[in-house]
Amino acid sequence: MANLKALKTKRQSIQKTRKVTRAMEAVSAVKMRKSQERALGGRAYAAGALRVLNHLTQGVETASHELFTKREEGALGIVIVTSDKGLAGALNSAVLKRVEAFLRDPQYKRREKVFVCIGRRGHEFVLNRSLRVVHYEENKSDTVTEEEMARVTHHILKAHETRTTASWHIAYTNFKSTFEQIATMAQLLPLEKETLTKIIDGIVPEAGKYADDAQADKDFAYTIEPSAEDILDAIIPNLVNIYVYHALLETKASEHSARMVAMKNATDKAGELAHDLMLKFNKARQAVITREVSEITSGVEAMK
Repeated sequence: MANLKALKTKRQSIQKTRKVTRAMEAVSAVKMRKSQERALGGRAYAAGALRVLNHLTQGVETASHELFTKREEGALGIVIVTSDKGLAGALNSAVLKRVEAFLRDPQYKRREKVFVCIGRRGHEFVLNRSLRVVHYEENKSDTVTEEEMARVTHHILKAHETRTTASWHIAYTNFKSTFEQIATMAQLLPLEKETLTKIIDGIVPEAGKYADDAQADKDFAYTIEPSAEDILDAIIPNLVNIYVYHALLETKASEHSARMVAMKNATDKAGELAHDLMLKFNKARQAVITREVSEITSGVEAMK
């Protein structure tokens, strides 16, 4: 009887857990649709803005510009974009593994490093290794605006312009589909023409509603006033902010997609486990009934 009670209690506990994971799956599904729309809708804006910068730099000498200049002096800056919450499968661990591999690279291993962390998971990763964090932002809200993101990029641009850092890289999760999210590590500063092209190619989806159109690959003529240098000074900080904001949107879409899939898998597994426990409970109960019937039968035979 004790075994029956334990099986029944365990099955009830699993059924309660299944209700929780199913509710979390439903919530994540709603958030996923909204965040996917924001991420995919923002890709055209991010790609278009970076493409303008790419075109402007074609005919301008950018080697002397502070944000295009390569240098060895200064720390290595890394932006880590993760989520605040767990229960999203391997989403955060995949990004942190990319960062860890980057830190072990012989090219960067002995360099001084500073971090800007967006999201609690990445912040904990850095603190556990006693590394320096120059700025930390929580990643709770799904409605962060581009203007609010400027307070993050302000620290990045200030450190680079004052030559505190030699370069900046950004680690985030690139959203591919509901079932596929890819941990990405990309160079943020100094800006390079080849890097801009790769970023644009990575932003624009290959097919679908948000795929790039035929006009995107055409060359456009720009009338620049007062000068290309003045224009670059004005727009480059904004474009850096756009790219960091784009990384945040991609991570948000990936987070809710991964959590929905993880909660669906947990719900399915809980259902299977509850079914298996029910079978075990029925078998155990049948064994008890059979034993009791046998005892009654034996008693009747003994009385005869």
